[in-house]
Amino acid sequence: MISGTTLAQVAAGGAIGASARYVVNVTSGRLLGTGFPYATLIINVAGSFLMGLLVVLLAEKSGNRLAPFLMTGVLGGFTTFSAFSLDTITLYERGQTGLALVYVAGSVLLSLAAIALALHLFRGVFA
Repeated sequence: MISGTTLAQVAAGGAIGASARYVVNVTSGRLLGTGFPYATLIINVAGSFLMGLLVVLLAEKSGNRLAPFLMTGVLGGFTTFSAFSLDTITLYERGQTGLALVYVAGSVLLSLAAIALALHLFRGVFA
C-alpha cells in the first residue's frame, strides 16, 4: 500500500525536479541555441550522474527513507532517463548483460515506435 506521506514526498520532489528541468531547458536554449537538443542531453546526463550519487550516498548513510523524495520525485521530475540508466546498470551488475542490452534496445526502439505511431495516428485528429 502507498502511504500518503510517501506520495506527498514524491509529489513535492516532482515539482522541484520539473521546475529544475524547465530552468535548464530555458537557460541552455538561451546560451547554446535550440538547433540541437542540448537541454535534453544535459538533463539526461546530469540526472544519471545524480542518480548514481544518490544510490551510493543514500545506501552509505542509511538515507533510503529519502529515496521517494529525491530519486522518484526530484530526479523523476527532472528526468526519467536516470531511472532507465539505473535499471540498465543494475541488470549489468547482476551479470545480466544480455538482458540489459535487450532493455536498452527495447526501451529506445519501442519508445521511438510509440511516439511515431502516436504522431501518425493523432496529427490529423487534433490539427
